[in-house]
Amino acid sequence: MSAVSRQVPSTIATERLVLRTFTPDDVDDRYAYQSLPEVARYLYRPPLTRQACAESIAARAGGTQWKSDGDVLLLAVCRVDGPGVIGEVVLTLSSAAARQAEIGWIVNPLHSGRGYATEAARAAVSLAFDRLRVHRIFARLDVLNTGSVRVCERLGMRREAHLIDNDLDGDRWGSEYVYAMLDHEFKEATALT
Repeated sequence: MSAVSRQVPSTIATERLVLRTFTPDDVDDRYAYQSLPEVARYLYRPPLTRQACAESIAARAGGTQWKSDGDVLLLAVCRVDGPGVIGEVVLTLSSAAARQAEIGWIVNPLHSGRGYATEAARAAVSLAFDRLRVHRIFARLDVLNTGSVRVCERLGMRREAHLIDNDLDGDRWGSEYVYAMLDHEFKEATALT
């Protein structure tokens, strides 16, 4: 779909963070949080191995043209004042025709509680609406993930759905919230600030 086809920038700067494409040098930093059971529990999958982290980074090293369903932009989240990767934000083009994208984020628990997830997600939402011309962005999250619920609400996203026992994580049924925001809602909210 040509209306969505955009070259994705490789770096985005915020007040405290730099979002950039991952490099092979980031494998150990990514593995440090992706290997944690407390991170994976909200993702309905087991913790990632170091090899899976390396393969994922290698697969996305060239970025994306952001034009086809399933195209993924995975960005490392780094502090401006320190080395290393502290988390990630991901945008997935779920429907090129409808210009819809899903957003997700992870922050290493060693760096949680400082607003980094909100700051990184806000930058990714801005990228999606302003540069990638997305019409609607949404997040799906486990209802027990109260930190991500707060991020969605700080971003001004509305809760559109509460899915009950819709996913099986091992032997635990998980329920999800779906939060979303439209392009014009984002523009109206940012015009007020």
